[in-house]
Amino acid sequence: MAKQRVGVIGGGQLAWMMGLEAPKSGVEIVVQTPQKTDPAVPTAADCVLAAVADAVGTKALSDRCDVVTFENEFVDLLALAPLETSGVQFCPRLAALEPLLDKYTQRQFLAGHGLPNPPFVTLDDTIANDAVADIAAPIGFPLVMKTRRLGYDGQGTFMIASASELLTTWQRIERPPVLLEAFIPFEKELAVMVARSPSGEIAVYPVVETQQVNQVCRRVIAPAAVPEAVQQRVTAIAHTLIEALDFVGVLGIELFLAPGDEVLVNEVAPRTHNSGHYTLDACETSQFAQQLLAVTGQPLGSTEMTCDRALMVNLLGFETSTSDYAEQRAQLSQIPQAQVYWYGKQGARPGRKLGHVTVCLQAEDDWQNILKKIETLWYPLGES
Repeated sequence: MAKQRVGVIGGGQLAWMMGLEAPKSGVEIVVQTPQKTDPAVPTAADCVLAAVADAVGTKALSDRCDVVTFENEFVDLLALAPLETSGVQFCPRLAALEPLLDKYTQRQFLAGHGLPNPPFVTLDDTIANDAVADIAAPIGFPLVMKTRRLGYDGQGTFMIASASELLTTWQRIERPPVLLEAFIPFEKELAVMVARSPSGEIAVYPVVETQQVNQVCRRVIAPAAVPEAVQQRVTAIAHTLIEALDFVGVLGIELFLAPGDEVLVNEVAPRTHNSGHYTLDACETSQFAQQLLAVTGQPLGSTEMTCDRALMVNLLGFETSTSDYAEQRAQLSQIPQAQVYWYGKQGARPGRKLGHVTVCLQAEDDWQNILKKIETLWYPLGES
């Protein structure tokens, strides 16, 4: 019997890892991606060479697979809607994606379902310059300004200290629609991955701590060292959100842990997520295998960890180069229990996610010393 085929819109490292995990789920993947050199092409059974937002390309993709899912949010929902109407099965449904792709409507959706948000407002091009300060006043300063669409890894995100800086920065980026939200003096940043099947079965992964450098995730520590009550609150948020969206697949939720153990949602990613990479080596079912199980209607796998603790460190670009960093990767692979994942991207640049390292640990292991060793091997002096 032929294997089920899952079409994946996007051909970056997330789709590449889905392809690595596809045999465990008994499926094959077909990717829609612009270049034959994109990371996911080698692990896919087939590919459609087309831009991510190209609905004609997605129609060709749908002709080669049983169900279509997403690796990123850079899609055109209006253009995809006729395909869904004609019978193309998208998982998650386009209606489940719609409130999440715009950061302002995402905040509105969360608030509408009683989920904890920072205070927020929006600015768009109908707002006069002399009204900007009044609109921001209920938020107060400092605040965070985010472009409402297409931002990732800190792109389109600005820390704003004053009303004058807000107006100057907004004008400098040519006044796109932006979200303004209160700056949260968090104690930790947390994340959780949650999956849901078409039958409504839900599986929640452990709550993890994420650590950012220059607004890009550098490290993930699983599980997070937080009180049980915080873990339960995050798990409850995950259940409420994925059910409210009627979402099928894997969803990533980033959160702030504020003083007093208050939990607030930072952002929601409607797909597999960087904060869940540790699951490849440290959980019974990885987030990538889980995504494929969910969208093909199979029973979800266990999310239990297979070690006491896991450390995931992103290998971020620190220079503009065409190097494959073979020597550094060989040294990293010599660290006990370390698994090195290299995405095969064509060229490095500062902040670009080139790969990651996962280390599975026992409770007594000194994870902070191992973290220091990884970052010393990878980053030039002064960069870590």
